[in-house]
Amino acid sequence: MPVTVPAQRGGVRSVAAERLRAAATTEPGRLQIIGAVLALLVVAFGAVTALEVSGRASAADDVVTRSQPLSADAADVYRSLADADTMAASGFLAGAEEPRDVHEQYETDIKEAARLLVKAAASTDTSSPSGKEITTLNELLPQYTGLVERARANNRQGLPLGGAYLRYANQKMTDELLPAAERLYAAETARLSADSADARRWPFLALGVGVVALAALVWMQRRTYRRTNRVFNHGLLAATAAAAVVLLWLAVGHTVARAELQDAMVHGQESLDVLNKARINSLKARANENLTLVARGAVLTADGTQDRYETDYGTGMKALDAQLRSAGKLAGDDSPGSEPVARAATGVAEWQERHRAARSTDDQGDYDGALKQIIGPEDSTGESFARVDEALRQALAHEQGEFTTAARSGRGALGGLPAGAAVLAVLGAVAAIAGINRRLSEYR
Repeated sequence: MPVTVPAQRGGVRSVAAERLRAAATTEPGRLQIIGAVLALLVVAFGAVTALEVSGRASAADDVVTRSQPLSADAADVYRSLADADTMAASGFLAGAEEPRDVHEQYETDIKEAARLLVKAAASTDTSSPSGKEITTLNELLPQYTGLVERARANNRQGLPLGGAYLRYANQKMTDELLPAAERLYAAETARLSADSADARRWPFLALGVGVVALAALVWMQRRTYRRTNRVFNHGLLAATAAAAVVLLWLAVGHTVARAELQDAMVHGQESLDVLNKARINSLKARANENLTLVARGAVLTADGTQDRYETDYGTGMKALDAQLRSAGKLAGDDSPGSEPVARAATGVAEWQERHRAARSTDDQGDYDGALKQIIGPEDSTGESFARVDEALRQALAHEQGEFTTAARSGRGALGGLPAGAAVLAVLGAVAAIAGINRRLSEYR
C-alpha cells in the first residue's frame, strides 16, 4: 500500500496534464485557458492596485492628520519655551512689580508647552527618539519654572540673588530644554518627510500588471477579429475598457497626488521650517537682549573678553537675517506669504538700529535710559520685536494653510481609487469571461 499511493497520485497528475494538453489542442480548450488567464490578470491588476494605492493613501492621510500636526506641535513647543524665557527676562527687567500682561504671557507659554507635550506623548511611543525627548522636557520644565519663581521672589525683595537665579534658569532653558525641543522637532519633521516620501512613491508593480493585463486583452480582441472577422466582442471590449479606466485613473490620480504632496513639502513645509527657526531665533535674541541688562556684564564668553548675552544676541540676529532672506525666496511672488516676511525683515532692521542705540546709552552709564529703550512702551526694541513676531506669526499661518490645502488635495486625488479599482477589476474579469463564453457558444 505505501508504494501504490504515490503511483496513484502520479497517475492522477499525469491524466490531468494529458487532459490539459488535449484541451490546448482544440479551439474551445484554448479559449477556456485564455479566458481564465485574462480573468486572473484583470483581478490581479485590481488587487495590486488596491493594495499599493491603499498604502500610499494611508501615508498621505498620515501626512495630513498625524505627522505634520505633530511637527507643527513640536515647533510650537519650542516657540512656547523660547517665548516663556523671553517673558521671564522681560518681567524681571521691569522690576519688583512685573507687568501683568507679561506675567500672563509667561504663564500661557508654560501651560501651552505642557499641554502640547501631553498631547504628543499620547500619540508617541515612549521608546522612540521623540518619546525620549518628550520625557526629558517633562522632567526639565518644572525645574525651569522653579528657578524662575525663585528669581521673581528675590527680585520682589530687591535681592541681587534674583538675577543669578534668572541666569541659571536661562542657562537651563538654553542648554537643556531648547536643545531637547529642537531634537523633538527634528524627529517629527523627519517622520513627516518619510510619510510624504512613502505617499509619493510610484506604484510600479500596479502599473506594470495593468499594462500586461491591458495588452493581453487587446491581443485577445485582435485574435478574435482575425479568426471570426468580427470587429467587436462586447465582453472583451468591456473588460478592456475597465482595465483602461483603472490604469488611467491610477496614473493620473497618483501623478496629481504626487505633485500636490511635493508642492506641500516644497512650498509649505520648507517655508514653515525656515519661518519656525526664524521666529525661535527672534525670541532667543530678545531673551539675550534682556539678559544683557539683567547680568550687566557679569556673564562673559569663554575667552572672557565679551558679554556672553550680547554676543549670543548678535549671533541670533545674523541667523534671523539669513532665515528671513531664505523665507523671502521661498515665498516668491506669493503676496500673502511674501508681505509678512518683508515686514519682518523691516522690523528686524529697525530692531537692530534701536538695539545699537540702547547699547550706546548703557555703555555711557545710563542704565535707566537703556532700560527704557529696551522695554519702554514707545520707540523701544521691545516694540520692534513685537512687530517682527506678529509678522512671522502671520507668515507661519499663511504657509500652514498652503501646506494643508496642498496635502489634502494630494490625499483627495487617491480617494476612492482602491475601492474603484477593486470593483472595476471584478467587473472586468466577469466581462472577459462573458466574452469568452460568447465565443465558446459558437462551438456548441
